[in-house]
Amino acid sequence: MAGEAGGGRPRDWLSTDETAAAFLSRSLSTRPPILLPAPLHRAPLRPGNVVEIAGPSGSGKSQLLLMSAVQCILPKEWEGVYFGGLGKTVMYIDLDCRFDVLRLAQILRKRIAAGCGSVHPTNENFETDGSKDKFHSFESTLFSDCMKRFLCVRCYNSSELIAALKSLKSQSEARNEMFGIGIYFLMLDSIGAFYWIDRALQPTRESKGKTLSFQSITETVVQEIHKFLQLQPILVLVTKAPIYGEGITTSNDFQR
Repeated sequence: MAGEAGGGRPRDWLSTDETAAAFLSRSLSTRPPILLPAPLHRAPLRPGNVVEIAGPSGSGKSQLLLMSAVQCILPKEWEGVYFGGLGKTVMYIDLDCRFDVLRLAQILRKRIAAGCGSVHPTNENFETDGSKDKFHSFESTLFSDCMKRFLCVRCYNSSELIAALKSLKSQSEARNEMFGIGIYFLMLDSIGAFYWIDRALQPTRESKGKTLSFQSITETVVQEIHKFLQLQPILVLVTKAPIYGEGITTSNDFQR
């Protein structure tokens, strides 16, 4: 009856706007898979995904983040030289105060040198020219351009982490105005850095101040990331170390 009143057929509302193949093609074109260093290359990661990299201390979690960050800030091509990067912005939130900018610079310079010295036809100018000054000028300019797309934020407690996550939108808009693209990668290293501090600051019945509970802190962090992902799909990479070391018995072990 409603369809007749509106002048259309009753089943018009069942008609499709696009086929499944068209929807899949559109989704893959707007959110293409991201090629990252091994072992992350095994998963077809796309903007909007959240990846947790777990492992004990010294297992290379931070190294993997730095390699992924370099892949993001490197351009795909620079003055005819192919590097295969993404040319986008990274926001790296350092929570355990172990971020090594010298290590990041070393990885970036090695990637630049590898791109210039590869056998790709567009890179032969550096092999035949033999001018070191030209290469150093090229490397320095490209290095500075890449580092402009790397934003590092250091947090010393969960309150600063929440504040940093709340500023994601403004930070992304500022980067978009400067470089024409907002934040593309968000990295948190390491997400459990404040676990014991937050547990020790649990509010008690006698406390009259507005102290956030451990659960509310965790929920707030998740909510802030979720809010930003709804506004702007980005790839989130999070590292996490085990809370309890090997050989430590917890109350849950006794209950088993």
